[in-house]
Amino acid sequence: MEVLIVDGYNIIGAWPELTKLRDTQLSEARDMLIERMAEYQAYLGTRVIVVFDAHYAKGIEKKEKSHRIDVVFTRENETADERIEKLTQEVKDVRTQVYVATSDYTEQRTIFGQGALRKSARELHIEMKNIENQIKEDVEQQSKVQNKPKIPIKKEVLDVFEKWRRGEK
Repeated sequence: MEVLIVDGYNIIGAWPELTKLRDTQLSEARDMLIERMAEYQAYLGTRVIVVFDAHYAKGIEKKEKSHRIDVVFTRENETADERIEKLTQEVKDVRTQVYVATSDYTEQRTIFGQGALRKSARELHIEMKNIENQIKEDVEQQSKVQNKPKIPIKKEVLDVFEKWRRGEK
């Protein structure tokens, strides 16, 4: 089993489409990251945990499930890096390979010491673009297969049938 732990604000600060939103609509940037990670999870089957730093916010730690993604907001006086290190220790075992997505060099060194592997923000962005392209190709391929008639019929006749199906004259 694979687990990907994502340093949320680090990725938001590194991906161009999320950086544009960060300064004006931070919650929308978070939502977009969660949606993109949901696509990642659905396509690869990898468990994904996104950690957001609430270090300066008052209150207790908040965990929620969104699109089959675990979303964690750290508690007061806890950094995202500290929570990522704890999560890495919690989920790492013989059958589980843990990846941490961050471009924070110090954090990368720490998680290496715990037996996890890292994905830089750039690597994850490239991987995500490849997944999106593959999904697009899969959808196009599937639509070609579904629209192919079982009986050979001329295109003009198919167009007439399609109009009838849609209720057009």
